[in-house]
Amino acid sequence: MKSINYINIIGIVTVLAFSAGSAAAQDWGSSPNNWENSSNNWNNSSTNWKNNPGNWENSPNRYGNNRIIYDSEGDPAGYAVPKDSGGVNLYDFEGNRKGYTPAR
Repeated sequence: MKSINYINIIGIVTVLAFSAGSAAAQDWGSSPNNWENSSNNWNNSSTNWKNNPGNWENSPNRYGNNRIIYDSEGDPAGYAVPKDSGGVNLYDFEGNRKGYTPAR
């Protein structure tokens, strides 16, 4: 019967846990702490005309508007605005930023 070396197993598990955590932490492009994704960045603000719900480009009344986001019932729920740096900002119709997709 082979004996199990628990110290090696604990060491391997520890290394794997830290590697997985550091891999996620290294995805700076997706981080909300990255200025490109920050809600404090003017380019992501709904007070910026490009992102504003009053902008015709973001209106659900604009025929064939490909920026509109629909809910599971098929009703308009918000709009998506492409960011100049890549990625997309997501807003509800009141202009509240609900999320983003980072540049890839």
